[in-house]
Amino acid sequence: MTKSDLIEALADKKGLHLTVADRIINEIFDSMSDTLITDGRIEIRGFGSFENRQYGGRSGRNPKSGEIVTVAEKKRPFFKVGRDLKERIMEAGD
Repeated sequence: MTKSDLIEALADKKGLHLTVADRIINEIFDSMSDTLITDGRIEIRGFGSFENRQYGGRSGRNPKSGEIVTVAEKKRPFFKVGRDLKERIMEAGD
């Protein structure tokens, strides 16, 4: 599902105009992004949680030249699926 699919689904399900549904979805995503940018945690019960994880620096190798390079520390967003969603997916797979 793409973002535009989500907007259309919201508009159809709730009887909203596409521009209103677009503003709602964009506001949700903007709020989630702002929370992660400020190192906050997002928890959606029954769905999952989002948080930033810190990854330490390490030595790596440039695949083109073979030269050893230092890879800096970095933060990456991480999603952990919730138990309810995990169970629903497992049941659907049977």
